[in-house]
Amino acid sequence: MTQVQIGQQVENFTLPASNGKDVSLQDYKGKKLVIYFYPRDMTPGCTTESCDFRDFNGQFKTFNTEVIGISPDDLASHDQFIAAHELPFLLLSDTENQVAEQFGVWKLRSRNGEEFMGIERSTFLIDEEGKLVKEWRSVVVEGHVQEVLEAASQA
Repeated sequence: MTQVQIGQQVENFTLPASNGKDVSLQDYKGKKLVIYFYPRDMTPGCTTESCDFRDFNGQFKTFNTEVIGISPDDLASHDQFIAAHELPFLLLSDTENQVAEQFGVWKLRSRNGEEFMGIERSTFLIDEEGKLVKEWRSVVVEGHVQEVLEAASQA
């Protein structure tokens, strides 16, 4: 599988979602979609980012844009995360990292001198026809969601 590039059609994918259903990219045809990949539920940076997307969710909707989060966590973990922070959007479970690999965010990382495979915090904006229009890789959480909202308003 080749990594998706800006301007290209994103290959359809299907993952289990926090609503108990399988959700596919094609389910969002006709709307813009923000997909944010994050390393882990309930961790400080991921909580801040998810709550920022929560707080701006209504504004995204005014630009015909839906938000979904994807991490390797299972649905039980997502359910706890959603309940703890009142997240109004779906979280998808990519336990096999297939979609993370499709977007090129499953990478070798290091912390405290130890190397491991994990998610590189990244966000992608997909247009109404399913094409990738913008990407943010190695995201710094502070101010990020406002930048994504601005891009969604112009896409």
